[in-house]
Amino acid sequence: MKKLLSVAGAAAVLALQGPSAFAADSMSLMLNWTPTADHAPLYYAKSKGWYSKAGIDLNIEAGKGSAVSAQRVGTGGSELGISDLPTTIQARGKGADVKALMVIYANSPQGFYWLKSSGIQGPKDFAGRKIGNPPGDAARLMWPAFAKKTGLDPASVSFVNVSPQAKVAALKSKSVDIISDFYNEHDLKVREFGDDLGFQPWRTAGVNVYGNSLIVNGAYLAKKPEQVKKFVAVTQRAYAACVKDFAPCLQALTASVSGLSPDNQRDQWERIKQLMRDDTTTKVALGAFDGARVKADYELVSSLIGIEKPYDPALLFSNDFLDRNVRMAP
Repeated sequence: MKKLLSVAGAAAVLALQGPSAFAADSMSLMLNWTPTADHAPLYYAKSKGWYSKAGIDLNIEAGKGSAVSAQRVGTGGSELGISDLPTTIQARGKGADVKALMVIYANSPQGFYWLKSSGIQGPKDFAGRKIGNPPGDAARLMWPAFAKKTGLDPASVSFVNVSPQAKVAALKSKSVDIISDFYNEHDLKVREFGDDLGFQPWRTAGVNVYGNSLIVNGAYLAKKPEQVKKFVAVTQRAYAACVKDFAPCLQALTASVSGLSPDNQRDQWERIKQLMRDDTTTKVALGAFDGARVKADYELVSSLIGIEKPYDPALLFSNDFLDRNVRMAP
């Protein structure tokens, strides 16, 4: 009798806790790189239990470049991921089953950094130089587009494999002449190199393509659209909350990821907010794509790099899962 009562009691507790306590769907999200400020909203939402309450058991996995995350999601190895949109454009052209659901960087975060004392004054001086960045990095993949836009022969530079954490040291030691990096960490480089720092953002060089975006495996989306909708709703809400107040988001990030400097991450977030803001994210919805821009990015990739199997760029993305009442602050 006692055994029956205890079983009934346990069932009552589970019922009070709600369905998410025992029926959460497992989802894997592969980041583009190791976690930093731009991923803080994900950790914040997870720490607040927002994903769990939506019936999602989210596993966040560090990435090794946009090309890797796009491939992993495209083959179904991960349900969700974050990848640079031009990389995703190419991946889909190679058969990856992916769709973009929310843009994080409405403006390209890509930039090149160098030391003015090296004699480099701008991209026209890149020829014959060494660029340091990781293999699989979106900047390396998109280099032909940047080169052609700035009048360079894409083959005129050589690439050196440098981990994200070693970029500044590589530039300082002069083992490379140039490094590519996101605008997020601009302040760190200014402090390190001062007036000797040279910088060329891609967005002012005619290559302002969409940056990191949330992507989903197409087959998974077709199978579980409601779960995907819940995930996007929580994620969009989390990014909006972090734009409003980054302090709890930073706390959630540093509690989950070791070795991060809070001051550096705060600086990064201020730059990230600039990259998140454009007419579409402020007037339509936070995270929304503009169809004309997606088409232009597709055409840029197609003309300057090539797409293995052409497709309609309208199939690459969807704004249908976003709440249009949630907008980026102007």
